[in-house]
Amino acid sequence: MYNILTLNKIAKCGLAQLGEDYAITDNEAVNADGIILRSYNMHDMELGSNLKAVARAGAGTNNIPIDKCTEKGIVVFNTPGANANAVKEAVIAGLILSSRDIIGGVEWAKTLTGDDVTKQVEKGKSNFAGSEIKGKTLGVIGLGAIGILVANAAYTLGMDVIGYDPYLSVDAALKLSRHVKKVNDPKEIYENADYITIHIPYSEATKDTINAENIATMKDGVKILNFARNGLVNNDAVKQALDSGKVSCYVVDFPNEETIGYKGIIAIPHLGASTEESEENCAVMASRQIADYLENGNITNSVNFPNCSLAMSGIGRVAIIHQNVKKVIGQFTDALSEVNICDMVSKSKNDVAYTIINTDHAIDENMLDKLKGISEVIAVRLIK
Repeated sequence: MYNILTLNKIAKCGLAQLGEDYAITDNEAVNADGIILRSYNMHDMELGSNLKAVARAGAGTNNIPIDKCTEKGIVVFNTPGANANAVKEAVIAGLILSSRDIIGGVEWAKTLTGDDVTKQVEKGKSNFAGSEIKGKTLGVIGLGAIGILVANAAYTLGMDVIGYDPYLSVDAALKLSRHVKKVNDPKEIYENADYITIHIPYSEATKDTINAENIATMKDGVKILNFARNGLVNNDAVKQALDSGKVSCYVVDFPNEETIGYKGIIAIPHLGASTEESEENCAVMASRQIADYLENGNITNSVNFPNCSLAMSGIGRVAIIHQNVKKVIGQFTDALSEVNICDMVSKSKNDVAYTIINTDHAIDENMLDKLKGISEVIAVRLIK
């Protein structure tokens, strides 16, 4: 029986992916085998001794103590692409809202009273006129699952699209419309785009990707959209640019005390992935990934350990989380010298690695103790 702790409300269709061998609870006192969450902040949370995996029903994992999990051999999963369409649609809405003062017009219309509302509308509507996005240039920074959908959709709406991503994968490139111009330097986006949308992960390296220096190189009246993460865009720099007219609108899905209520900022309350379909897709993917890991030892879409899967074969199966160093595989085979290894796979990611070994004979406690005694080993698990 596996104990699964849910730290946020998780769609029922996702939890339904877990079978009869799972007990699901929201009681944090339970020493769970796995955790499924959305936005709950785990940084101050004590990680239980049984905890083997954390699955984020979403893409961002800033709310999870990744380093601490890695040190303890806890695999952290996310669900890239599961909410991509929802965010894409929100970005398209953001493009429209930044171009047409629909929000201002709607709020004004609420104030109209009397018997001549129709006349008042016709007289006052010009105060909320805007411009069309067709024929304008959109710059997309980050061509992952969401960025590609945004770029392709913008092209179908008649926009010229420029994309930048130094880590563009082959699979992603194949999904990107041939009409999207790929550039090797974000300066080409800053200098030519009428709209700029950012779709990259947040880290110390990407903090303030959009800042005063590169805003200065942008076209006058540029519109900036951030549906990725807070911190990617420097708030002070954007507000100064709004005051000067350099930036005409900033659409942000992560409002805070620095941006809420500021003239020229459209603050959306983190609705990018808030659709029923998105939440269900993320929940299903997160549940399937954590179940495959707990039951079979396979890793898919981990942010701290390598993707690593092996078909079931033989009788015994052991999964080993370890440091990525030389000669460690030889130590594993020595520890398992009394059984025949019929299949094995080992993958690495930065300083850590993951190895799955199938054997033709049962693996006993003595062998497990030998594996656990290897200094480079972080965690060992017998898959039954």
